[in-house]
Amino acid sequence: MPHSFYKKLAEAPNVFTFKDYVIVPGKAEVEPSQVDINSSFTKNIRVSLPFVSSPMDTVTESEMAIALARMGGIGVIHRNMTVEEQVEQVRRVKRAESFIIRDVYTIQPESTVSQAIEVMNKYNISGLPVVEGDRLTGIVTKRDVSFADLNWRVCDVMTKKVVTAKPNVTVEEAKKIMHDHRIEKLPVIDDKGKLLGLITIKDVYSRERYSTATRDPEGRLRVAAAISPFDLQRAKALDKYVDVLVCDVAHFHNTNILNSTKKVANEVKADLVIGNIGTGQALKDSISIIDRVDGVRVGIGSGSTCMTSVITKAAAPTLFAVASTADAMEELGLEIPIIADGGIRNSGDALLALAAGASTVMMGMVFAGCRESPGNLIKIGGKYYKPLRGMGSLSARQKRFVIDRYASAAKGIAEGVEGYVPYRGDAQSVIEEFALGLRASLGYSGANSIKDLWSKARFGLVTNAGLEELKPHDIILPGE
Repeated sequence: MPHSFYKKLAEAPNVFTFKDYVIVPGKAEVEPSQVDINSSFTKNIRVSLPFVSSPMDTVTESEMAIALARMGGIGVIHRNMTVEEQVEQVRRVKRAESFIIRDVYTIQPESTVSQAIEVMNKYNISGLPVVEGDRLTGIVTKRDVSFADLNWRVCDVMTKKVVTAKPNVTVEEAKKIMHDHRIEKLPVIDDKGKLLGLITIKDVYSRERYSTATRDPEGRLRVAAAISPFDLQRAKALDKYVDVLVCDVAHFHNTNILNSTKKVANEVKADLVIGNIGTGQALKDSISIIDRVDGVRVGIGSGSTCMTSVITKAAAPTLFAVASTADAMEELGLEIPIIADGGIRNSGDALLALAAGASTVMMGMVFAGCRESPGNLIKIGGKYYKPLRGMGSLSARQKRFVIDRYASAAKGIAEGVEGYVPYRGDAQSVIEEFALGLRASLGYSGANSIKDLWSKARFGLVTNAGLEELKPHDIILPGE
């Protein structure tokens, strides 16, 4: 039977975007400050705030991931670097805070003061337990080595009578020990003197200050890392430290990618997020092949630096992709968290994505302008900016560690752009602003939580003319 090309056009679905819709206000049962916006990043990981930073090399490295996790979200470390560099980025996040640091940097007593200083500077730490084998023999701090001869041995300057704690020490007990002895580092040892971990006063204070941080069972900040489904070596190396592995593919709905991801899923223990996908059918095909999926990243062509839809005319805008995937999820009877990725510029866009069935929103442009993002501040016309480039841009593609995503053999053209975004200040302020806006948005929708939003939100379609009326108008704004 011949295809009707006319019908294909006439019966094409509405591939809607964030600019097409608003949420119609509903009856509010609670005040915005009482709205609960905690959610799920994966099936096994909860977040206090539904915000995720994108795995772009101008957005997320350890500093951004630490800031996100402290505030209750989570960051995804980009993969445009060597395996060793990405592992180290993840380890920095896991070491940034913990009641007991298990992955402790140490030094030998026969090492030189110069070597001790080098280790402290490299990892930005202020002290090192001194061990012989795995047995604690002392501790050396920056204060001990500040004016020492660089050729002296560590055992000549270290503190030999070390105050220690047992593995079952509580937070309150550790605080009392450190206060009584006026120390900032408390090694944890077993009955035979084996070093098991380290407690620092900084981590104890951070734990109290960031009470809603996204933490693992050991009190460490959680972090995700991007991988290629074809790079099993990278996935295994990261799996030793990371909480979540995020497949970082522009178009995940591909037979080779699905089969490769199936192999990765069977080889790693960390939670696995697949994507990006754009349709419900893509979800169904993925689930039918991959044995374990803990999260789904959706949206194709909506990102601020993405040119895919311009060059290829292929796109699944994030709002459409979320709704399509969420419907398929319900049809399959599954509860896998959906991560809305691309095109989210403000808390209103985030509300629309969440109302359409997403559990969290992933943002690149928003976080690229923060102090914690990689890249230097640039002054243009008296204002400050930070760089932002798509991972499909020419400069990103030229780095050989991204070639498996935008392989020249398969894609000989750049699908991203690069430029600058206004400097926004520290990530904490940006996150707090988004959280306040999102709570207000849920208040208007009449929902008490994100899950409540899924059933209560009512969408309103906006015309292009109407869109202008919904912006500030007929007024001259400062700076214009």
